[in-house]
Amino acid sequence: MPTRIKKKKVKKIKYKKVAFKLSEKQKSVIDRFCKVNNTSPNKMIKSAIREYLGKYADTMPQDDYISENQLQLFDFEDDPEEDNTLEMKFE
Repeated sequence: MPTRIKKKKVKKIKYKKVAFKLSEKQKSVIDRFCKVNNTSPNKMIKSAIREYLGKYADTMPQDDYISENQLQLFDFEDDPEEDNTLEMKFE
């Protein structure tokens, strides 16, 4: 009997909805631009967002911000061989 080849599962892309309002003039400019360039308003807006985020992606901070009041409970910057256990005294 021939063996079946398993197909790889394709990871689904999760989408989020975004809503915003435009003035009548902005909407008419977008409609004219899309008509001239033979595209849809949705594709035009998505490509503009993609281009903007690509241009300014390098200026965004990489590390998460930690406030100065944040506790340092699990940050062990001392020697890893140093014993960090608590000593208990019984009287």
